Amino acid sequence: MRRSPSLKRLLIYGLGAPIIALNVGLVTIVFHYFQHPISILGIAAILAFLLNYLVKFFERARMTRAQAVIIVLLATLTLLVILGVTLVPIVIDQTTQLLSKMPDWLTASQENLRLFEDLARKRRLPLNFRVVTEQVNVNIQNMLQQFASGAVGFAGTLLSGLLDLVLVVVLAFYMLLYGDRVWLGLVNLLPANIRLPLTVSLRLNFHYFFLSQILLAIFMAVILTPIFLILKVPFALLFSILIGISQLIPFIGATLGIGLVTILVLLQNFWLAVQVALVAIFIQQLKDNLIAPRLLGEFIGLNPLWIFIAILMGFEIAGLLGTLVAVPIAGTIKGTFDAINNYKPGNQMSVNIPNGSPPI
Repeated sequence: MRRSPSLKRLLIYGLGAPIIALNVGLVTIVFHYFQHPISILGIAAILAFLLNYLVKFFERARMTRAQAVIIVLLATLTLLVILGVTLVPIVIDQTTQLLSKMPDWLTASQENLRLFEDLARKRRLPLNFRVVTEQVNVNIQNMLQQFASGAVGFAGTLLSGLLDLVLVVVLAFYMLLYGDRVWLGLVNLLPANIRLPLTVSLRLNFHYFFLSQILLAIFMAVILTPIFLILKVPFALLFSILIGISQLIPFIGATLGIGLVTILVLLQNFWLAVQVALVAIFIQQLKDNLIAPRLLGEFIGLNPLWIFIAILMGFEIAGLLGTLVAVPIAGTIKGTFDAINNYKPGNQMSVNIPNGSPPI
């Protein structure tokens, strides 16, 4: 008795769901067990991927691969040193000041809530902020305890971060030199009908995603910094960078970044927080509607719901690093399966590559 195609497809889908769930659970366990080395390798791979464009630029100037990698590495180290001497100390200082002033800001917000409650009573409005006030007191006590415990391990965390940064740069250097050989060795283990679409889709998605997201993050930080300084927003540089970094998380990052900064400013000044929110939302809309479409286009082709699910799964598996790579990985998987499904025996497999995409 032959099984109908619909029954066969139902069996494939029915068995596929638990297998996928089992693999996701296995990946989560492995990542949490080797979280630190995998994170360093992942960040180094992303850095090497981005720097590879500069390396290819110098290679077109008739330089050897090793010479181009050394020049790019020296330029990257110089940029990191400049940022470490100029920008990083300012950000660290503003972060320290912000954390030290947070209890005072929470206390001031508590007084503002009392004023709103008194105003509501005069106007006979049924508003009660006692629950919020109690929660503010609890937050103040928790933050004071965190300050006391966090100050002890700050030096060790900073030293560990510097060592990790050195490791990332060194690994990125070796990946730029020998990464192609390793990648070709891994890809050659795959079947021929998967090898080409996976390679093209992976490079295409990561190329558009990381370059565009980094450019958009820099745009937001650069534009908002002078505006926040004009508005006399406290910790203007820190808040601008925070909103800019949040752009790296697609779909929800901008909302989270702007919302967090607005809440922090709201603790001190209500009308200033309104101005910050309006300005940030306006710049974000300008970015999303005029700049982002030119950079991103529709390179991923994922439904927004699947993007959101991919981000949640990435965060659950690998935390912040997972949220950064979840969308391009999901786009890679979709692009690979689309190419395989569109493949017909006897025809050469083709993959649609937009103009300006990096070569294989």
